[in-house]
Amino acid sequence: MIWKREDAAAPADQPATAPTPERKDTAMADNDEVTIVGATAKLDGNLVSAGNLRIDGQVKGQINADGDVALSPQSQVDADIRAQNVSVAGRFKGNILVKGKAHLARGGRIDGNITSKTLVVEEGGTFHGQSIMDAGASSGASSAPAGSQHKGGSADAGTKATDEVKV
Repeated sequence: MIWKREDAAAPADQPATAPTPERKDTAMADNDEVTIVGATAKLDGNLVSAGNLRIDGQVKGQINADGDVALSPQSQVDADIRAQNVSVAGRFKGNILVKGKAHLARGGRIDGNITSKTLVVEEGGTFHGQSIMDAGASSGASSAPAGSQHKGGSADAGTKATDEVKV
């Protein structure tokens, strides 16, 4: 048995190894576990991850992650993504819905719509689609005015852009 500092605070009538619900939730939030779809992998269908996800290969279908999703430079993804945050360094086609930040890295390409709280487009990234800056990013709609153009960098909530952006 391994003794942990958190176990010292456990009540005497409760075994030291039984985690309380609070500790379990905290441990899951701090978990750095990453699911990886390897460079030679091809996945067609629904991909669900309870944590973070890194895609190096090819995915076609639907991606749902409770954590963050990172698409590496060699990735090719044709899917819809729902996650906390997304970073795209490869080729992506589909819709992205994140609660936090969508990040398009140098050399990455997004063909599709993005709904996020924050959008960052690095110089050298290509974005073709619609960006909806939604503070909640939980729905696909926003009351933001249409017609604002996003030319890279970080965008503020309330911006909606429909254009191809090459930075």
